[in-house]
Amino acid sequence: MKPLIIGIAGGTGSGKTTVACRIYESLKGKNVLVLEQDAYYKDLSHLPLVERKKINFDHPSAFDNDLLIVHLKKLIRGEEIEKPVYSFTDYTRKKEVERVIPKDIIILEGIMVLEERRIRELLDIKIFVDADEDERFIRRLLRDTKERGRTMESVIDQYLRVVKPMFLQFVEPSKRYADIIIPQGGLNEVAIDIIVSKIKSRIGKSPSPNNKAIQKRERIV
Repeated sequence: MKPLIIGIAGGTGSGKTTVACRIYESLKGKNVLVLEQDAYYKDLSHLPLVERKKINFDHPSAFDNDLLIVHLKKLIRGEEIEKPVYSFTDYTRKKEVERVIPKDIIILEGIMVLEERRIRELLDIKIFVDADEDERFIRRLLRDTKERGRTMESVIDQYLRVVKPMFLQFVEPSKRYADIIIPQGGLNEVAIDIIVSKIKSRIGKSPSPNNKAIQKRERIV
């Protein structure tokens, strides 16, 4: 049986990772894995560090979608993959890789998941996580300073110069491809419950590879 592929997109700090984790936790006992698009940033080890820092990481071209799509198709065929491990401090891929075995449910989350047509075509359920702009910025500021070794000044500069414009140009427009739009991110308990119920219903029906997941867009409040 073809695995159920769920794509979760949204702006930086919108809560998409939280939504992915909440869905994962709610499906305990099921055969499920989470795949992060962030792991598929292009390797920049061939560039000096000063040049790496100038790269626009919020542009679609920053991602190695070719490799991501190859890996998704392998998982769909029931084959193992070696997922890259990315260093957000050095802007390079680490030498080690993460071995990922196929599962019945695959959750793919990342800012550009719905922007790339080739990825969308592999998704059975497409979710966009919406959140207030101020909340998204604060979450990114806390994450990048605490987890990624960035200074507050560099995070603010990057957000105003790159992140916000790229969100408006690429991420927000991809909302139109979503089957489900979740306001309030991971705090939306009702949305999480409805999505989990939908997933359990889908996997209980053992859908065929040609079966479409959700035909009508709905906004969950």
